[in-house]
Amino acid sequence: MDSVTLDELDRRLIHALQLDGRMPLSRIAAVIGAQERTVARRYSRLRSRFVLRVVGILDSRRIGMLEWIVRVRHAPETATALAAQLAQRDDTSWIAPLAGGTELTCMVRTLPPGEESQRSFFEQLTRTQGVREVNAACLLRPVAGVGGWAGRMNALSEAEQVLLRAPEPAEPLEAEHPTLVWSAADNRLVRALSKDARADLGQLAAATGWSESTVRRRIAQLRESGVLAFEVEVDPALFGYGIEALMWLEVAPAGLHPVTRALSRHPQVAFAALTTGATAVFAIVECLDADSFGDYVTNELAQLSGITRIETALTRSRTKRAGPLLIPAIESRPGRNRPVER
Repeated sequence: MDSVTLDELDRRLIHALQLDGRMPLSRIAAVIGAQERTVARRYSRLRSRFVLRVVGILDSRRIGMLEWIVRVRHAPETATALAAQLAQRDDTSWIAPLAGGTELTCMVRTLPPGEESQRSFFEQLTRTQGVREVNAACLLRPVAGVGGWAGRMNALSEAEQVLLRAPEPAEPLEAEHPTLVWSAADNRLVRALSKDARADLGQLAAATGWSESTVRRRIAQLRESGVLAFEVEVDPALFGYGIEALMWLEVAPAGLHPVTRALSRHPQVAFAALTTGATAVFAIVECLDADSFGDYVTNELAQLSGITRIETALTRSRTKRAGPLLIPAIESRPGRNRPVER
């Protein structure tokens, strides 16, 4: 694949899509001062070259499921195969092999303990060849990075953001879904949006069996309730951030609120969450280089009282981000795990 460099228009388009992943390109073009066909051409180019993708993300906790941050220590020779195997699953995301070649991290969605009808993900994982140790921390609450990482949301002016955030007239949400009852059709809708959040209403209607108007209302309701959000997948390296680090922070109970509040304001933090386990806070940090990461740890984090221990690791690559893999060679492999049905 040819190398790609993001110019100012690309960055403005990405920022706009992070504000609303399903925003019409015509509206984006009008606000950022570009022709609609130019914006459409840019989006198509970035999308077709796997540089940019808008995906739907489900907050599983709001429908009674659990999300986990999992660390897997493994034999060096199994690193590539294990990452590929996990990436094929529909219940995994954000898979990152770590520098050093003996560990990876990922996020996993499961049913609550005691409700799993099949052998649990963790039982399967611990029995996988080459896996030496599995540590799982349940994600209790995101504290930073929800709604987009600040590092790629500085291309639009405040006035432009206000115009793009202005709500459009919507149909009443109560028309066909007065309460949030999860269904098999919802599973199909979210699955389709996880592959392409910008799929048109006709495609989503065909996937769900609903009418286009019902699809439109259901998406609005899921977003309004916080169950569904949109994420723009772009490699941070394209914004000049050459270092991605994972951090596990041990924080005294009295320091949890001020520490997480501070993390939510740090532009280096792409994501952070409260978790179970020995370390109460997990974070993903994006920095320009190793020096800037060192400065962040020694200057920004060192100023936060309550942090008693910091563990860090650099990612080597991303095998998978928020959405499912789209490469045909991966998608067509036999034995892909079926998504959880409710």
